[in-house]
Amino acid sequence: MVRHASLNLRFLALPAALFVAIVLAGAPSSGKTPQAANLSAGDKADIARIERYLNSISTMRARFLQVAANDELSQGWVFISRPGKLRVEYDPPTPVIIIGDGAWLIYHDSELEQTTYRSLESSLAGFLVQKTVRLGGAVTVTGLERGPGVIRVKLVKSGEREEGSLALTFSDRPLVLRQWTVTDAEGQATQIALVNAQFGLSLDEALFEFTEPPEDESTAD
Repeated sequence: MVRHASLNLRFLALPAALFVAIVLAGAPSSGKTPQAANLSAGDKADIARIERYLNSISTMRARFLQVAANDELSQGWVFISRPGKLRVEYDPPTPVIIIGDGAWLIYHDSELEQTTYRSLESSLAGFLVQKTVRLGGAVTVTGLERGPGVIRVKLVKSGEREEGSLALTFSDRPLVLRQWTVTDAEGQATQIALVNAQFGLSLDEALFEFTEPPEDESTAD
C-alpha cells in the first residue's frame, strides 16, 4: 500500500476528477490573486440566506451525476454529515472512494492500491462540511449570478493565488442545493448534479471511517 502526502497528477485524469479538483492539490497556479465580487445590498442578502441554508444542513444523502471536462459521465453516492464528514462513493467500474473523516480528506483507489491524505481544512471540500459555513474569511465570493428560479455563487480560497474555484448552484424559493462545479487553474470544469437529495437523515458513522486495506505480502518490499 502506497501512501502519498499530495495528490498524484494521474488522479486528475480519473472520473473522480471533481472531488480531486475540490482539493486543488498540486494544481498549477494561475498566478492571479482572486478578486472579491462587488456585492450589492441584494447580493449580500442572498449571501446571508445561502449561509443560513447551508448551516441548516446536518446530513445529506444523494445520488450524483458527474460530467467531467472531457464529457465523461460517472455516477455514485455522496453523503455529508456536518461538521467535518463526507463520503463520495463511485459506482463500478470507477474504483474510487473519497472520505472526509473530520480531519483528513482521504482519496483511495483500490485498483491502483493507492491512498492519498489531504488536510480537510486546507481544501475547498472542507468549506462544505465545516462547523459554521461562512461565505467570507477562508473563502472569497468572486461572483453571484441569478436566473429564473436559480442562484449561483462562485468561491475561491482566500489569500492565495487562484488555483481553482467552486461554484454552488441552488434552486430558489425554496433554496435547495442542486449542483456544484469545480474549475481548475487551467479552466477545466467538472460538474456534479445531485439527484433525489435527502436531508436530515440518520447516517451510519461507519460511512466516514477509512481503514487501510492490508498490504499484499506478495508485493511488499
